[in-house]
Order: sequence, then C-alpha cells, then structure tokens
Amino acid sequence: MANPVPFDPTKRAASFLEEFKAFALKGNVVDLAVAVVIGGAFGKIVDSFVKNIVMPLISLVIPGDQAYVNWKFVAGEKEIPYGLFLGEVVNFILVAFAIFILLVKLVGSMIKKRTTEAAEPPAPSAEVTLLTEIRDRLPAR
Repeated sequence: MANPVPFDPTKRAASFLEEFKAFALKGNVVDLAVAVVIGGAFGKIVDSFVKNIVMPLISLVIPGDQAYVNWKFVAGEKEIPYGLFLGEVVNFILVAFAIFILLVKLVGSMIKKRTTEAAEPPAPSAEVTLLTEIRDRLPAR
C-alpha cells in the first residue's frame, strides 16, 4: 500500500493566504477599489445636486403645488411615485454627462494628444541625414 501524502493544513492555509495576497494587492485590483470608492463619493455629490438643486428648479417650471418627490399617479388603491423615478432619471443623465465630459473630452483629448506626439518620429540627426544623402547619390547596382 502506498504511503499517502500527509495533509498539512498550515501549509494549505499559508498557500491560500499567499494566493489571496497576490490577487488582492495587484495594482489593477487596488486601482479598481479606489475607483469604486471615488465613484461612490462622486455619485453622492451628483445625487445631492439633482435632489437639492435641479429637481426643485424643475418643480418650479412645471405647474403644481407639490415638490417632485410628491408627484404620484394613483391607480385604484396604488400610488405610483413617478416624481422619484424622474429624479433618478435626471440623476443618471447628469452622472452620465459628467463621466462623458471627464473621460471622453478631458482624458480622451489628453490621450489623443499624447498619441499624436508619440506617432511623430524624431527628426534624424545630422549624421543620419548626411549618410542618407550619400546613399542616395551612389549609383544603383
């Protein structure tokens, strides 16, 4: 009978922890975590802007005695709060617009500028230019 490989839980636990550490501390995972936290904070700012500034202005333009939060349809016994939904739609549109401006226009233009700068080859040195002229004047064989 073959001798089974001894089971050592401490080695397995250490191996598992090393794998987890390698995964969790990769640059991409840390960058993603930072982006999620900043995105959540940015979402709260935009949400506050929509709820406290934009939607009250909309409720001034659209006739009605109540703020947008109280706008509701009544169907039978049920209330459908379309005002809250409208607030979330405006919130989404503003977040999408802000991300568009930030990523597409600002970051995109910076990336495009770097790409066009990198695409232009550097001017040849004086020695290279001279050697090219000499090569071009030699008779073809």
